[in-house]
Amino acid sequence: MILGRDRLRHCDPGGGIGQALEQRPILAVKPGCSISKARKPACGSPELVAGALSPLWCGRLAVYDGAKDFKDDPVHHFRGLEPLPQDQRGAAVALGNFDGVHFGHRAILQAARDAGGMLGVVTFEPHPRSILGKPAQSFRLTSAAGKARALADVGVELLVEVPFSRAFASLPPEEFVRQVLVDTVGAAHVVIGFDFRFGADRAGTAETMQAMGQQHGFGVTVVEKVQADDGAAFSSTAIREHLGAGRPLEAAQMLGRWWEIDGVVQAGHQRGRTIGFPTANLTLGNLLEPALGVYAVRCSISGGSIGEGNDLRWYDAIANLGRRPTVDGETLLLEVHVFDFEGDLYDKPMRVQLTGFIRPERKFDSFQLLRDQIAADCDTARAMLATTPIDPN
Repeated sequence: MILGRDRLRHCDPGGGIGQALEQRPILAVKPGCSISKARKPACGSPELVAGALSPLWCGRLAVYDGAKDFKDDPVHHFRGLEPLPQDQRGAAVALGNFDGVHFGHRAILQAARDAGGMLGVVTFEPHPRSILGKPAQSFRLTSAAGKARALADVGVELLVEVPFSRAFASLPPEEFVRQVLVDTVGAAHVVIGFDFRFGADRAGTAETMQAMGQQHGFGVTVVEKVQADDGAAFSSTAIREHLGAGRPLEAAQMLGRWWEIDGVVQAGHQRGRTIGFPTANLTLGNLLEPALGVYAVRCSISGGSIGEGNDLRWYDAIANLGRRPTVDGETLLLEVHVFDFEGDLYDKPMRVQLTGFIRPERKFDSFQLLRDQIAADCDTARAMLATTPIDPN
């Protein structure tokens, strides 16, 4: 039963992790495609609640020490439209953008798993909206690396990133299917969401895909809208709205994990050191801009690529996301002060999970007032993190 790739251990019915860590409920898809909390299974049990999202879910996302080496169980990651090797063909693939890999996406992934065979995902990079739309600002919930990592964490075995361009977008739906699903992937089964559109002018619909499946010999499953118990649909748009309003917990409850900013630590002006709070600085890249202000966060530090490696460690921290008005800053930065850590973080990959919003960013009349406020914010962040679960669900 897969719990993840680089940071999670298997359930241990004999005591160990299964006993040491509180289990969380399975997230079950009830009739009508509503997601709700179901009974807690015995850890390691092969029995599943009918319609549940297991085996993508079992236990608690809690052990971040990189104890298991998954090199013997890799995600096969391909970029481009070259035909896959023969031993990678014939997968059941979920097709879509999967920005955020939220619970609505996971219902699609579960349907692909239920179809049998290797669990694959076909997605697009860069995000089609960045090519075809005119977004006023960055909108992505996950970077390409973050999306790949999130998909691996829920058990995806094959990931195909299709290069997206205006030329690719102009393909007729039938040619899209032939090039991507037949020639490149050799899919045995394709799963899409009810509102998925593809091909020139978004002319391809679920009905088109079903007809193409009959023509080319692959099965098709269409997953209807997935909703929470309160009737709210799981959507990337809703998650963006929560983050923009400073509600990281509500966003996390739709994502199934804390929302992250990832990147490589950059050298700054080192002003934080002068007031006793050194920071590691990250830019947002192409990720969306959440509410500016001070957050309680958890951050990972690794000697390898972002969020990977057997030396991955997680730390409690506090972060300011903003433009630093006290020093007349202009560039948007995430400044992370890591609690109880000593060491050089420059040029190191870091992942930062936003877990709680403390206050909006504001300008102070002096560095002493700023220092006093940071000290108080650190106390607040430590108290918040002491009661914040590793797993928001």
